[in-house]
Amino acid sequence: MLKYPGIEITPSSRTTAVLDVAKTVIGERKKIKAQASVSFLGSGNYANAVLMPAFKSANVKFCLVASNLGVSGLHAARKFGFGSTTTDSENLFISEDTDAVVITTRHDSHAHFVIRGLDSGKHIFVEKPLCLTLNELENIQAAYEKSVGLPKPSPILMVGFNRRFSSHVQKMKKLLTHTDGPKSFIMTVNAGAIPVDHWTQDPEKGGGRIIGEICHFIDLLRFLTNSPIDSFSRVTMNASTEDTVAINLKFADGSIGTIHYFANGSKSYPKERVEVFAAGRVLKLDNYRTLTGYGWPGFKQARSWRQDKGQNACANAFVKAITGDGVSPIPIDELLEVSRIAIEVAG
Repeated sequence: MLKYPGIEITPSSRTTAVLDVAKTVIGERKKIKAQASVSFLGSGNYANAVLMPAFKSANVKFCLVASNLGVSGLHAARKFGFGSTTTDSENLFISEDTDAVVITTRHDSHAHFVIRGLDSGKHIFVEKPLCLTLNELENIQAAYEKSVGLPKPSPILMVGFNRRFSSHVQKMKKLLTHTDGPKSFIMTVNAGAIPVDHWTQDPEKGGGRIIGEICHFIDLLRFLTNSPIDSFSRVTMNASTEDTVAINLKFADGSIGTIHYFANGSKSYPKERVEVFAAGRVLKLDNYRTLTGYGWPGFKQARSWRQDKGQNACANAFVKAITGDGVSPIPIDELLEVSRIAIEVAG
């Protein structure tokens, strides 16, 4: 629309102009000892409020941040010290300065960007869910297996299943590891209502709440049992949103688990509770603040001043893996298994 003497506007200059503006606005950052160079694809509320602070605590170097319109990306760049911001996601995957890409876009785009990242040899951290369909899951698995054969170090693929990294959950895992026999789990989630026309309820865009959020809790029970899921069943309450459900899981070691995901509760009631019954003992975790043991020798209770859902530990584990031994904090087989079960349960 506007023309200036001596300046040629090309498609390339349009996508890189924002980068130059960001560098000017942000200015020179202080040099810090960084573990890895990380770029963010998406700069929405959750990325700004949770993931970016979590990765900052892991002492990474923020490289690029991509957003649709550029405004939220520029805000994130100023706030967290990204080197550049862009509206073209491809810049992240071709960037030689980027070691890992964190994907926080809408659910229906996850599979595409995960595959693009693996093909480019980048380490990938994708906020849940990994994908929305079994076909996408197969394509991701194929891309991952292909990336393992690249000449450079194999990329690490990780989904933001942060709850397994909570200090309280880690304590539960340690206690249960030394407990013989199958276990019984009850997971209660007071999820609250979301309008039927919200994008997360759309099967094409968000995948629905089973794929989009209940995958978190399937992963949590899979982690605590340390055993593959053999079978499942689902009961759904009659409602237009179909997001008040009870899901039963049967594990290969004989353990059983039930996930109560309720959208019809009160906001004044705590959101999440995990109960474990095993070998004449009980563990109860209330909202990732208080873990209580009944009948456990040497353990009665552990409290934290703040709710610990494991986001910081999750980001730190990912960064440690891509700069250290190269072993994914969550085995790829478990990521694929949990994603497959969530999709099939929603089916």
